[in-house]
Amino acid sequence: MSLRINDVAPDFTADSTTGKLSLHEWIGNHYAILFSHPKDFTPVCTTEFSAVAQLSPEFEKRNTKVMGVSVDSVEEHLKWKKDIEATAGVPANFPIIDDRSLEVAKLYNMLPAEAYLPDGRTPAHTATVRTVFIIGPDKKIRLTISYPMAVGRNFAEILRALDAIQITDGAPIATPANWQVGQDVIVGLALSDDAAKEQFGALDIKLPYLRFAKAPTKK
Repeated sequence: MSLRINDVAPDFTADSTTGKLSLHEWIGNHYAILFSHPKDFTPVCTTEFSAVAQLSPEFEKRNTKVMGVSVDSVEEHLKWKKDIEATAGVPANFPIIDDRSLEVAKLYNMLPAEAYLPDGRTPAHTATVRTVFIIGPDKKIRLTISYPMAVGRNFAEILRALDAIQITDGAPIATPANWQVGQDVIVGLALSDDAAKEQFGALDIKLPYLRFAKAPTKK
């Protein structure tokens, strides 16, 4: 079965560019972003890893760890990392795990169960391994997005979604379409107008079921 929002992210232990790690232990009390790739030394993936390296300070501000997954060896990852850092202009200090066995790709339903890596494989053999998971400190999946091989991921959108997840986490609010940090949020229907005003202040009531309020300050 496919993984769903609020499923516990499957735990795994794997070798990585920063040593052997177990996912749940590595996440600890942080949020985490798991982003996967079909092969090292590929052009689109190099730009994506570079974008993540450049955004490292932003992820740190948000108490978020990032982990790359690629179905090549740690040795190949370390070689590729030099290209990533040259493209990014900054260090790429996040772990990249070795998933030559496809254990993680299959555990997270990124590939058919019968998938394997033939000799002389090309990225097409693992094309579906282009997925993003945002995982909460409770180890539950909060968001998942899959991309085709020809479409580079928009990490500004992933960062925006992370902000929306964090500001709504445990609060009776939601974010509207195209929401950005600092903009108003939608008040949950479980709250009456009076209860909403008491918790969030003045309301901007567009419709009986569409009520906006100032966004609470992130903790």
